[in-house]
Amino acid sequence: MSCASLMVQGTTSDAGKSTLVAAMCRVLQRRGVRVAPFKPQNMALNSAVTEDGGEIGRAQALQAYACGLQPHTDFNPILLKPTTDRKAQVIIQGKVAADLNAKDYHAYKPRAMGAVLDSWQRLIQRYEAVLVEGAGSPAEINLRDRDIANMGFAEAVDCPVILVADIDRGGVFAHLVGTLDLLSPSEQARVKGFVINRFRGDISLLESGLRWLEERTGKPVLGVLPYLHGLFLDAEDAIAGGQVTAATTRLKVIAPAYPRVSNHNDLDPLRLHPEVDFQWIGPNQAIPPADLMILPGSKAVRADLAWLCAQGWDKAIERHLRYGGKVLGICGGFQMLGQQLHDPQGLEGVPGSSPGLGWLDVETILESEKQLRNVRGHLCLPGAPAMTGYEIHLGVSQGEDLRRPLVALEDGRSDGASSADNQVMGTYCHGLLDQPEALSALLAWAGCVDAQAVDFVARREADLNRLADAVEQSLDWQKIDQILQESHHA
Repeated sequence: MSCASLMVQGTTSDAGKSTLVAAMCRVLQRRGVRVAPFKPQNMALNSAVTEDGGEIGRAQALQAYACGLQPHTDFNPILLKPTTDRKAQVIIQGKVAADLNAKDYHAYKPRAMGAVLDSWQRLIQRYEAVLVEGAGSPAEINLRDRDIANMGFAEAVDCPVILVADIDRGGVFAHLVGTLDLLSPSEQARVKGFVINRFRGDISLLESGLRWLEERTGKPVLGVLPYLHGLFLDAEDAIAGGQVTAATTRLKVIAPAYPRVSNHNDLDPLRLHPEVDFQWIGPNQAIPPADLMILPGSKAVRADLAWLCAQGWDKAIERHLRYGGKVLGICGGFQMLGQQLHDPQGLEGVPGSSPGLGWLDVETILESEKQLRNVRGHLCLPGAPAMTGYEIHLGVSQGEDLRRPLVALEDGRSDGASSADNQVMGTYCHGLLDQPEALSALLAWAGCVDAQAVDFVARREADLNRLADAVEQSLDWQKIDQILQESHHA
């Protein structure tokens, strides 16, 4: 069997690579093509648990759903999860391999490339098409040596490339021409065309620029994608700020955007809810009054806890609880709400212990074996609503409040904890709010009884189709199909 391939590279981070690949995956899937996503190397704190018990970037999980597939480690063989500005946890084919600084990882890249090519070979044997996403920009001069994320990979497997740029930020022609100019002659030849993303306005005003671009580079513009308002899809790392305008706000919810926040998409269902006013609170922002405070996950829990206290959240939470507010901690946020947090091996930073916020009788120690599993069960709340989610954590927690769990899991385990006064709860389960019944039950606990049901999973599916419709209409699929036809791998 032969397999077609195409790689989407961006002129910058957040140019639209992930969404374009997801949309193209869905277009091909709707045509009956057995298609899979692939990202050789990803750097992200937003991750997903795969069917084979590993961990990949969130964007590849979304792309897998777009293909009608369950997430698999081969879709993102190298995942880097930064723990500091200079160090990252290196995950190879779903499992933690090392904690390396940037210099050591550079030396490690040939080994990482072996895993990339291993996963790639399996995919091209199993699928009719593989759509590949690059990382950042291929024109980062300092990263070109031993590159495995962009052109280094494309050259190694002989994969055609299209370049996408975001016109909404300005400078789109400079981005495209400049990026192309900084590539080697063979890499330039590999670029089959351009896609311009997030255009709004009268396209006739753009046409002279498009003609100039094609004449200047000799490359076709394969499409101009419209700016799609109100699109809610899992973001990789940039915290999405948009939300549904609340017609009748019944609940105010806030969450701290600490430096190493992870799996922030846990809170996306709140952004979508028409009765919830949800807000991320960034550094040095005033902490407003709220009905519910949520502490999300973190990749560096002790460091983010120190940041939290330096920002005044410890006192804000104390005041919030005194006035009857509710607090929910998810994963790292759950650990922060306990009495003590221990990292004797320095798995997330400097070895040591930190006092927690002290609102749950729970103590956590970080252990080297990461716990990764998809979970199902029900919440220990009125109506016992069903939940689905996943666990990704190093922490092992013990304490009296675990006797009042938040989640009863199908595998017989219980998860999470509640305070004796029922004001504070925590859990290791990500995706806690994705199911409509679970979301409604948690909103009722926080004070919003009989909330409107919001189905986040259905909304994601609808938005994937909306995105695919736009990409199907806006891209020159005749040329795309031709590129795919010419790219076949045996």
